[in-house]
Amino acid sequence: MMTPAFLSVALLLLVLLPGAPARKDSPESDSAESNSDESISAEIAPTPNCVTPFSILVSNSVTNAPNKTYSTCVVSRGILLGGMRRLQETNKGFRFTYTEDPNYGPYLQSVNGLKGSTKDRTYWELLVKKANETIRLNVGIGAFIPSENDQIILNFKDY
Repeated sequence: MMTPAFLSVALLLLVLLPGAPARKDSPESDSAESNSDESISAEIAPTPNCVTPFSILVSNSVTNAPNKTYSTCVVSRGILLGGMRRLQETNKGFRFTYTEDPNYGPYLQSVNGLKGSTKDRTYWELLVKKANETIRLNVGIGAFIPSENDQIILNFKDY
């Protein structure tokens, strides 16, 4: 027989631990084009405390392919990697890969199937547009904390 204290703890854990966020299975929103940018809006899966919305612009300076813009969010003081993961889970049109460096943390490798290459001398540049100023990030996807309405620019570039 279970003790009342054990049952109380079990009940408390059931009440306090959040369940998996519900996922709405709906078709992706229609994309809109403006200035050769393709905007893709995805409904963000309900997540407790996901309070900082921002956008991610995927740009290709090598081939000048059309830009794509996505919307996502992070929890309060959440990192860019979390918002990118959330976006990847909710929008089939956005994919990315990264490697984990033991000294420097996550390093962005590919976005939407396009991978940086030392042979081709290409990489993913990380920028953020705040108001009227665009700056290069001095930290990676595992350390940058987006602010509300930031536009993160993932720019495929050569060197």
